[in-house]
Amino acid sequence: MSITREKESSLLKDIAYKKIKELLLIEHFEPGQLLSERELIDILSMSKTPIKSALVRLEAEGFVTISSKQGIYINDLSLQRIIDIYDLRTALETFNCRQLVGKLTKEQVAKLKRNLDETEGIVKKLDVQGFTDHDHAFHLMLSEFVNNLEIHRILLNYHDHLQRITFRHLRKDPNRMRLFWEEHVEIFHYLCDGDIRSVDSMEKHLQDSKRKLFL
Repeated sequence: MSITREKESSLLKDIAYKKIKELLLIEHFEPGQLLSERELIDILSMSKTPIKSALVRLEAEGFVTISSKQGIYINDLSLQRIIDIYDLRTALETFNCRQLVGKLTKEQVAKLKRNLDETEGIVKKLDVQGFTDHDHAFHLMLSEFVNNLEIHRILLNYHDHLQRITFRHLRKDPNRMRLFWEEHVEIFHYLCDGDIRSVDSMEKHLQDSKRKLFL
């Protein structure tokens, strides 16, 4: 195979992976659903080879289970795993707030404010994808500002599953995004004011979000 064809093949595999993963994150396919490769070929208008490669990656990440007899099974996030993820986030992100309270630089304040301003416009349009991206960007920025590489790595590792959880929230009630945004604004102001209540505010934000998911 020529270098050009190898690059094209690799690109197609990446495209297939990203497209299927995006459909999984927004739960276009219901958890527990069985798919065939033929369905994905029709949906993506791609050949079998890049799709098979993408599915192998997604199975390794826990999104699907591939069975030669049954097809492609869409894995769900178990109730316990969702609870564990929220509790882990609460421990790490309250720590982040404790480290940042009253210590944000002007540049960091400006970045957070820009995120919140953009999110406000997204909330008015009830743009689920845009909100999900900005919601997680806000949390990851706080982690970046603390500059604890291990905490940031852990949060990044859960990024895809957190997006899936956020989509699940907003499918239940798109208006929740306004409440989530308002809670981000509160956390932001507490951090800027050097108010330790930012820690409690972050804990309440995450734990309330966990409870609402099961309402």
